[in-house]
Amino acid sequence: MSDHETHQAPPRLILLTGTHRVAPGLLSWPAWHVLRETAAAGGQVLTGEANHPQLPYVREAGVDVTVVGATPAPALARRLIADARTVPVLWLAGSDGDPELGAALAQAAAVGGPDDLPAIEVVPGSWDLPGARVLDLVAVMDRLRSPGGCPWDAKQTHESLVRYLVEEAYELVDAIDSGDRSHLREELGDVLLQVVFHARVAEEDPDDPFTIDDVAGGIVAKLMHRHPHVFGDVVAETAEHVERNWEELKATEKAERESVVDGIPLGQPALSLAGKVLSRTRRAGLDVPVPGTIAEPERVDADTIGALLLAVTELAGRHDIDAETALRAAALRHRAAVRAAESAART
Repeated sequence: MSDHETHQAPPRLILLTGTHRVAPGLLSWPAWHVLRETAAAGGQVLTGEANHPQLPYVREAGVDVTVVGATPAPALARRLIADARTVPVLWLAGSDGDPELGAALAQAAAVGGPDDLPAIEVVPGSWDLPGARVLDLVAVMDRLRSPGGCPWDAKQTHESLVRYLVEEAYELVDAIDSGDRSHLREELGDVLLQVVFHARVAEEDPDDPFTIDDVAGGIVAKLMHRHPHVFGDVVAETAEHVERNWEELKATEKAERESVVDGIPLGQPALSLAGKVLSRTRRAGLDVPVPGTIAEPERVDADTIGALLLAVTELAGRHDIDAETALRAAALRHRAAVRAAESAART
């Protein structure tokens, strides 16, 4: 070939991928570059969806796009390879990413010789942001609750879902204890589903509706407020400093409460309830004696405490007493005693 002869650009097939979880039109610079480059070279820009979310923005940028319609993956692969032998071809992937096209291209490429194939390049047009798959969960939940969705999901209420929330929380605890990472991931998903489910039910309330965005916005605001050492100008160099700041902030937020034991969920298991009542009382510096005493063992650790609790449970069983019920009643009596002590201190 002489120096005056020009080199023909090699055959090129570009697969431009994206994600429906990013707003249409927000494409990467490499994506815009190959779109304009293909158009400027007289190539073809093709897609299978007439309502592809990127179409208005790509066409607004001056790039002509041809819609080929729904085509089986094998036939589409053969067409793309054949067209790319003569001009550059860019395939604007569908909203689902065209999962079968890759295998079809490999199969079609195996039919022709290596010298007869275009260079195939994948260019990401956009990427999922962290947490983007949560949007999929919200969309699925919306579909299940909407007309034409699932009759069982559609009839659920906050009240009917309570038992599932409790069950899933306990199953998550079991997964954590098991150390099984796959099990943990699954159970976290089940708990997340409960949150999204309740938020979707709340969205339909005729008097006081709120959405998953309201739920997320509320917890974001709370976290930022309670972490002034991260999002503000407060200094906290140790975990103890953070915990102290946290308690001070919560005390300010709950200043309208009349008692330190206000706001403790009474529906939690008796042992958790008792622990919460006692810890609130201890942190408030209140001297409210706990009825009954035990001899403190020489060594106080998790094993010893567990053995003591087991022994008390066994003792209750031998006397036909339900330990859970007995502890709940004792915790509620102590809660009342704390309130009485607070009331006496104010008079």
